[in-house]
Amino acid sequence: MLPERARILLKTLVERYIVDGEPVGSRTLSRHSGLELSPASIRNIMADLEEMGFVASPHTSSGRVPTPRGYRFFVDTLLTVRPLAQVEVTQLETGLDPSDPQKLIASASSLLSELSQFAGLVMTPRRNPAFRQIEFLSLSEKRILLIIVTLEGEVENRVIVTDQPYSASALVEAANYFNQHFSGQRFDQVRTKLRDDLGRVRDDITRLMAAAVDAGSQALDTPQENMVVSGSRKLLNVEELSSNMGNLRRLFEAFEQKTGLLQLLDQSRTATGVQIFIGGESELLPLDECSLVTAPYSVDGQVVGTLGVVGPTRMAYERVVPIVDITARLLSSALSHH
Repeated sequence: MLPERARILLKTLVERYIVDGEPVGSRTLSRHSGLELSPASIRNIMADLEEMGFVASPHTSSGRVPTPRGYRFFVDTLLTVRPLAQVEVTQLETGLDPSDPQKLIASASSLLSELSQFAGLVMTPRRNPAFRQIEFLSLSEKRILLIIVTLEGEVENRVIVTDQPYSASALVEAANYFNQHFSGQRFDQVRTKLRDDLGRVRDDITRLMAAAVDAGSQALDTPQENMVVSGSRKLLNVEELSSNMGNLRRLFEAFEQKTGLLQLLDQSRTATGVQIFIGGESELLPLDECSLVTAPYSVDGQVVGTLGVVGPTRMAYERVVPIVDITARLLSSALSHH
């Protein structure tokens, strides 16, 4: 634990650096910290903080800047979160309209970017591989359309090619048996149980249901996870990111490939509330100068995805944290309402 005066000076230094983007000197700390300390005392405390790895001295300045460790201590123990203005909360509530569920994910990503002025990310919901019901529809003599309704009410269609024709009554019989015995289960569970039911169902119906299980597994069990990114171009306006073309290229490659960012979002899925990833701490963030603020969102109390904001390490965390937190809560509410 840091002594109280060191904590106050570190908090002041990080806050001033976030606002001004310039190394912070003893005179600025004396003016803004509220501490009655001599310049010599401040310099001694700052030297201790530097020795502990919380701040660093750029060669071109007598002031100091926070290190990733300094940022981490700041966001974990010193951060004072500022409530969002009511007009911003209203903007989020209006933008996340539960009557249009298809647009909710894209809207959340766009609103995160607009309010933070950085890049907004939303991991699309992890689909529940269970189904509510299926139907069979004959397309031709040996081609059948399998219609799958998911637990979320989405519809997936797959064409099954059979080795024999099926009558309309046989298709209804197969669908009724399937829905009566297996509704609410995953197709891989159905596959196991279907083997035990061989004696109770006609061979031709069993073959049709086995084909449906294979097609349904391909439709629902395949990972669907992806990520919607909005406002990545806003990061071009951040001097510490745009001043280095090599770093900028790495950052935009991370948005394009998505793998590392998706891993971080996935890590946040099991967390409670807002998580902050500081660039220098994680190999999954492409730059030391980047941070990712995330929060999980849910449907009917079950976490289905994660959203967040990517911006510079020198971001106003006291503002970005409530933006991410409230967006996650409102998106959860809108998805559950639908």
